[in-house]
Amino acid sequence: MTGLLSTALTGVFALSGVAGPIALADTQNAVAELTYPTYTVSMTAYNAVEAQTDGDPHTTASGAFSDPDVVIARSKDLADELPFGTVVEVVPAGSGPGCGISAVSDKIGLRVVADAMHPRKRNQVDILFDTKPVSVNGKKINPAVVFGICKDVEIRVVGRIDINKMPKNQAELAILLEATSLALNK
Repeated sequence: MTGLLSTALTGVFALSGVAGPIALADTQNAVAELTYPTYTVSMTAYNAVEAQTDGDPHTTASGAFSDPDVVIARSKDLADELPFGTVVEVVPAGSGPGCGISAVSDKIGLRVVADAMHPRKRNQVDILFDTKPVSVNGKKINPAVVFGICKDVEIRVVGRIDINKMPKNQAELAILLEATSLALNK
């Protein structure tokens, strides 16, 4: 029975695009333990406005709504590793003189890969922010501008969701991840 369950779980993860080995911690209860990959990338930010997107700024490349609370875009070269629906966590560190990640870290949270960047971009992700200004040194500035360009930022894959059931905010995303985790452990 355990071999059959392990094979079935492996098939589920292979079909869903979730990367990482599966280890059955307890063969009696068949609890799946996942190990997800971490990537070091350059990171920028954008707004859902015509000047920064192509076509309809309110629709991502995946067809999902451009929700600044949960969407992240990835460069084309990362499409196999980070397919649409992949949920990532940004490790709040970065480097470089133009990196303002610390000023907007409270706006990042978990993100769903739902958009794609221009094909010329490589090893890069782009966080979607709203246009509501944040205060930096007494000035009101667009959070995407404050973010700037951050080098060597770690992003950790923490799950995968159905892109057709995109959450509307961070709370819904957390619930979706929890439900997916519980379903895998049953």
